Amino acid sequence: MRILLTGGGTAGHINPALAIAETVLQNDPNAVVEFVGVKGKKEEDLIPRAGYRLHFVESRGINGKLPTPSNLKAIVLALTSPSSRETQKILDDFQPDLVIGTGGYACWPIMMAASRRGIPTAIHESNSHPGKTVRILQGRMNRIWTNFPGTVERLRCKKKALCVGNPLRREFATYTREYARRTLGLSDRRVLILSYGGSGGARSINQSVIAMMRDYSSMDPNILHIHAAGKGGYETTIKAFFEAGLEKASNCIVKDYIYDMPLYLAAADLVISRSGAMTVSELAQMKKACILIPFPNAAYDHQYLNARELADEGAAELLTDKTLAEDPNALTQTARAILSDPKRREDMSRRIAKFADPNANQRIWDDIQTLVSKKKEEK
Repeated sequence: MRILLTGGGTAGHINPALAIAETVLQNDPNAVVEFVGVKGKKEEDLIPRAGYRLHFVESRGINGKLPTPSNLKAIVLALTSPSSRETQKILDDFQPDLVIGTGGYACWPIMMAASRRGIPTAIHESNSHPGKTVRILQGRMNRIWTNFPGTVERLRCKKKALCVGNPLRREFATYTREYARRTLGLSDRRVLILSYGGSGGARSINQSVIAMMRDYSSMDPNILHIHAAGKGGYETTIKAFFEAGLEKASNCIVKDYIYDMPLYLAAADLVISRSGAMTVSELAQMKKACILIPFPNAAYDHQYLNARELADEGAAELLTDKTLAEDPNALTQTARAILSDPKRREDMSRRIAKFADPNANQRIWDDIQTLVSKKKEEK
């Protein structure tokens, strides 16, 4: 079995692709799995690090509706990249049995090219509202995998859709708190706060976390607070870190990115993050007490809806960017309240676990076999 995976730009598109790759190889160790992405984006870091070969195509996202030079370039690439020599050579050389996309502009060229050749294709949509690439490609795909049942109703090609959930790497299901803390050298009594705003960073979270470290985390030696500022926000955040005098606080750490996220999540007592669909799935699988701060510009406000659903069930605390801007102490006060109440954390852990779906990977593998077998039968 030869599987070509594509999706990138941000970790939110890359991580489900890595989870699918891992699922394929767990079930078929003889399978050959490779990736397609865009140079200079997060996949160029994460995919080779995970041990997979990465091919490159040219693609660019369209931001807004204005006819800017960048958007015009993106439109030209969208029209030409699927038939370019580089894209066609990938398919010629690899000869995939199935091409799988996980959304984002990075997957457009190879998915379109594969569909034109009649190669079986499947695309996964983790959010409740289909993204731009999924909406455009849906008519050409053999299968559209969704995380939410309601997503199917938002697609034109409903008969091609199959609700499977969000694929997660096996570490999210297998790492225990005890194993993670032992690996990280943390005592059972140490309180670990883990905060991040996504691979690109989130200004509002970065600013609020620095204030929280200054006013709360650094004051308690029993706390270890680790924050991932994102590649785009690291320089500004580390500057604010030093300006706040936090370099003297050995229990406060700022990184650009956390590569062993399942390990750190397993060890954490409280997580502060955005509320994208993949993040929510990971937190639910890990049963983590969390404070969710939705990205306010997400399409259809889906991050707020994700966080609202959990908050309404007592599975998470919800803060907005607006709240953080109006009340600089909001994050600190919310975190302090949760960490000072172990029973509340246990209750949040139990409630968020109800949102986990441990069977998503198996559903995807079952359908991969169906798609590949069907194509072979047609030959």
